[in-house]
Amino acid sequence: MPHVTADEATTTKYELHDGDIVLARTGASTGASAYVKTPPKAVFASYLVRLKAKPTFDPRFLAYYLRSADFWTFIRGVLGDKSAQPNASASTMTKAPLRAPSDKEEQRAIAHILATLDDKIELNRRMNETLEAMARALFNSWFVDFDPVRAKAEGRLPAQASAQAGDPDLPKPIADLFPDSFEDSELGEIPKGWEIKVLDDLSGLVLGGDWGVDEPTPDHSVRTRCIRGADIPTLQAGGVGKMPLRFLKSSSLEKRRLLDGDLVVEISGGSPTQSTGRPVLVSERLLQRLDAPLVCSNFCRLLKPKKRVYSKFVYLWLRALYSADEFLQFENGTTGIKNLAFTLFSSRYKLCTPPDGLLAEFEAQVGAAFSRQQSTAAEADILAALRDTLLPKLISGELRLKDADRFVSEGVA
Repeated sequence: MPHVTADEATTTKYELHDGDIVLARTGASTGASAYVKTPPKAVFASYLVRLKAKPTFDPRFLAYYLRSADFWTFIRGVLGDKSAQPNASASTMTKAPLRAPSDKEEQRAIAHILATLDDKIELNRRMNETLEAMARALFNSWFVDFDPVRAKAEGRLPAQASAQAGDPDLPKPIADLFPDSFEDSELGEIPKGWEIKVLDDLSGLVLGGDWGVDEPTPDHSVRTRCIRGADIPTLQAGGVGKMPLRFLKSSSLEKRRLLDGDLVVEISGGSPTQSTGRPVLVSERLLQRLDAPLVCSNFCRLLKPKKRVYSKFVYLWLRALYSADEFLQFENGTTGIKNLAFTLFSSRYKLCTPPDGLLAEFEAQVGAAFSRQQSTAAEADILAALRDTLLPKLISGELRLKDADRFVSEGVA
């Protein structure tokens, strides 16, 4: 018999397996759960509870039940006023009432219907990651590594930045927009004829955001959606986040209303390991998906580019700087909330900028990817709404399986 150490035995005891369900038992996320599907070798943390379904229950069905209103009504009753540090024991949470078909095959069928929607949502999320990666790869190729210029300088035809681009060579009209040599600059060697600028040179209007008020008043009567730092990752991925409704003065909205091509930059927040400076690109497709005008909070800066062709170029440049932790050198505040010295950054940090004709071509090239990203995310929102509508109806038996199957087929077609 092989020797097993105490540490190995403990690891095995807490190891996660396919079909397990983990449930948060403490903190702000108390009650939140996740279904474990083909996990890497991993164990669950001390603030989580692992649930394993009995043989008579389908684990995926139980996972969906834990997202239902029935379960969350129970959790809210357990937590009561424990808002400072909410927590619930494993034994308490497993006493939640459960409405479920007695037939395991029916449970499995319900889980399959809901999982079909979740699988499509996940597919859309991965598609949007690919679209973003393609846009960032093109930016790096053209404006960081200067690949087309290097190719021309070496007497070669410039290649497409993406392996998925089909034709391996850049079309001649695009290749002709790049110079065939370099020149020295304060940033080192740059393409001939390109200029060294700062963000201020590319910005028309820079303005602080407005958080407004919670409820309408005679002065603050205009209903808006407001971008917070917490919404930025979802917005960058093409989603709409959970932007709160806020009420502003009409004069404030006139100055701060976000339009197609505008940028929002987070200037306050961050963490010891995460800098400020995350940007958001506003598009017409995003604005069309919202139920109110869009603004940003006072923890952000609104930036309107001086020219429309600067919009996506500046956005992807800021994304690249954030990924490289370049904003850390412009942060102040050693304790509590960190702040980005945005005025200093905008006037000091230099970038190499190409002529407007090339920027217009870049805008056209990446515009299709950003537009597709918005469409894919909008579809995911519709699928999520369908899933959330079907969930209580299927669990309660209000909706028959064959009817739900029809709704799902129409939703994912």
